[in-house]
Amino acid sequence: MACYLDSSAVVKYYVTEPGSAWVRQRVDGEDAVLLSEITIAEVAAALGILHRMGRISARHRQDFWERFERDCAERYDLTPVVHEVIYSAAKLCDRHPLRAYDALQLAAGMALRPALAGQGSPLVFVSADESLVAAAQSEGLAVDNPFWHTDLDVQNA
Repeated sequence: MACYLDSSAVVKYYVTEPGSAWVRQRVDGEDAVLLSEITIAEVAAALGILHRMGRISARHRQDFWERFERDCAERYDLTPVVHEVIYSAAKLCDRHPLRAYDALQLAAGMALRPALAGQGSPLVFVSADESLVAAAQSEGLAVDNPFWHTDLDVQNA
C-alpha cells in the first residue's frame, strides 16, 4: 500500500501534535510514502508559523527542517508538480471549496492513482484537513486523517 501525505499530515511526523503517534506509525510502517514536491515549501512555512506562534523553538524548527530534508532525500518518494497536475488542481477548485495548495495536493495524489493501481498498490490519501479529506473522498480516493486516530497519542504518551 502507498501512503500519500499532504503537509498537514507530514508535519505531525516531526512536531508532536494530535495524531502524531498514528502518522509516525504509518510512515515508519509503509513501503512507499509519497509527497508532492510542493510539500517542501508547505512544511517550511508550517515550521515557521509554529515557531512564530511559540509552539516550537528556533532550534527545534531547524532540527525538524533538517530531518525533513534528509527524509525527502532518503525516505520519501517526491512527486513532481507538472502542468497536468496544476491544470487538474484548477478544475478541482471548481468542484470543491479548496485553497490552491490543497487542490495541488489532491491533484498530485490523484495523478499517482493510475500508476499505483497498475502495480497493485492502492493509494491512501492522508490529510489532517477535513475539507481536503472530503474532497479527496468524493474524487474516489481512499482517505485517512490523523485526527481520526488521536487515541494512539494517549496510548503512546
